[in-house]
Amino acid sequence: MKHGSLFTGIGGFDLAAEWMGWENVFQCEIDHEKRIDLERNFPKSNQHDDITATDFTVYRDRIDVLTGGFPCQDASLAKQDGEGQQGLQGSRTGLFFEFVRAIEETRPRFIVAENVSNILKTNGGQDFTRILTELARMGYNAEWRVCRASEVGAPHHRSRLYLVAYANSIRLQTGETFFSYVSEKVASFTWRPFGATIQISGGGAWNTEPPILCVDDGLPTKLARKAIHGYGNAIVPQVAFQIFKAIQKHKPQ
Repeated sequence: MKHGSLFTGIGGFDLAAEWMGWENVFQCEIDHEKRIDLERNFPKSNQHDDITATDFTVYRDRIDVLTGGFPCQDASLAKQDGEGQQGLQGSRTGLFFEFVRAIEETRPRFIVAENVSNILKTNGGQDFTRILTELARMGYNAEWRVCRASEVGAPHHRSRLYLVAYANSIRLQTGETFFSYVSEKVASFTWRPFGATIQISGGGAWNTEPPILCVDDGLPTKLARKAIHGYGNAIVPQVAFQIFKAIQKHKPQ
């Protein structure tokens, strides 16, 4: 399977694709410092920067899975003041339409998109209707679900909307879903941060999360902020991995 990613960030989807044994063909990330990390971590992938200036036709019919966590700034619940939640009408979240162009130019078999769960509600639900309409126009069916990091064993919830779109020629059996593996090991455990007791649903092994590093750890605060920013915007690769397993199962022969 061949994978390409848009709005790559620190490479969450790409890491999950690597776990699957897939080939990461290309990445598109506008932030220069993140691209430096991507080049180091995924040296065989082609690198692109500005999605609005990238011609993706060179990858036409070469990509099995195209992924992208398109910007959420105009859909985030944090956008309560000022211009508010503009959704797809905003300059950042509106980059979804560049995602659409990349789909038209590459024609992947599968598309996996990610955003904050509030994208279901922005502009009275019209934004999500537009997303589905654009995918249908290009010949893709879609299913979606709000997935939590705790479903794959993380000690926090981090709810995000994941959408899987697939070509009309791909048929799923009744009751099948691309999210069937996400919560396959759900369990319940207790977490006690700072004296509080929190009950969390989760499951499976989970490696220790990276600590927040500051000046007292011998690292400059600027570097810590960059790391936290990268983690904060990143998808949870363990969730993507479970979705990818279902895609692998249903890929055309």
